[in-house]
Amino acid sequence: MTKLKVGLLFGGCSGEHEVSIVSASSIAKAFTIDANADKYNMLPFYIQKDGFWQGGDIAQQVLTSGKPISATGKSRWQFPATASEVDVWFPVLHGPNGEDGTVQGLLKLMQVPFVGSDVMASSVGMDKIAMKAAFAQAGLPQVKYLAVTRSQIYSNPCVFPKLCDQIESELGYPCFVKPANLGSSVGISKVRNRPQLEAALDSAASYDRRVIVEAAVVAREIECAVLGNDQPQASVPGEITFESDFYDYETKYTPGQAQMIIPAKVPEPIVALIQERALQAFLSLDAAGLARVDFFYVESTGEVLINEINTLPGFTSTSMYPEMWAATGISFANLVDRLIQLALERGQP
Repeated sequence: MTKLKVGLLFGGCSGEHEVSIVSASSIAKAFTIDANADKYNMLPFYIQKDGFWQGGDIAQQVLTSGKPISATGKSRWQFPATASEVDVWFPVLHGPNGEDGTVQGLLKLMQVPFVGSDVMASSVGMDKIAMKAAFAQAGLPQVKYLAVTRSQIYSNPCVFPKLCDQIESELGYPCFVKPANLGSSVGISKVRNRPQLEAALDSAASYDRRVIVEAAVVAREIECAVLGNDQPQASVPGEITFESDFYDYETKYTPGQAQMIIPAKVPEPIVALIQERALQAFLSLDAAGLARVDFFYVESTGEVLINEINTLPGFTSTSMYPEMWAATGISFANLVDRLIQLALERGQP
């Protein structure tokens, strides 16, 4: 049987470069397990932080070591020769320039199937303001928020105080200030007063020209994994618990700072509602392949509020996405196989 050549694309030009390498290393191992070893031939492709593409031994070295490199590249616009052999791409690129539609557009131009969402769902899923507008249109309940631009934040001394007044009036304290287009909780601040709000807005604007401010809620953070294309399935939900003030970058990536509870210990009607809304969110963006949808469960009122969708979630052996599917009955290796088959299905005319 002729093996399908899968291009594993990882690294990338974002602050989540190292996380991408770890995810890709886990996926690479899945190609050596059971039936996958007979069906697929994995070809590694590493995008350095400066944008240069590396294949072959150099890409494999990064996968094996788990550490980024900065070898000299010939051209940002020249792909390794083996790129032309790829039958299906498996991008494992987190954050900007990876899951925001940019690489997806490149792969579309290559006219080769790839795992995950197309350009539109990827870009909308990455931009928190566009994402929330799409969710509102789909009738999904969410926390109150305001969209702000860098020009408003960096405006003259008469305009900026009025912006802060509006935020205080409509959202109150505490609230969260976030860059619209960054992942992994980068640039996010929880604020409780005017000086903190001013500093947080200034910080977020340094990362992105679009900023979102959200009202804080006292709630449990529940996540649900989605798998499929036009008829997706939802996994059992999982819960993230932590001792810090909120789920910031340090908490997310420091071992022992956060715990995963899978399945989440919530009432069955809430489980069903979370799964229903996860699928609704997935379909509202026309997402494909995979996504993790995050919710706030307000226990005191029974409300389930959608927080965000991640169209290319972390994929390490201990990440929430594969762990939720493992608890639902799909092993890591089988999950990788299913995603490739879904990519081939979606890639058909």
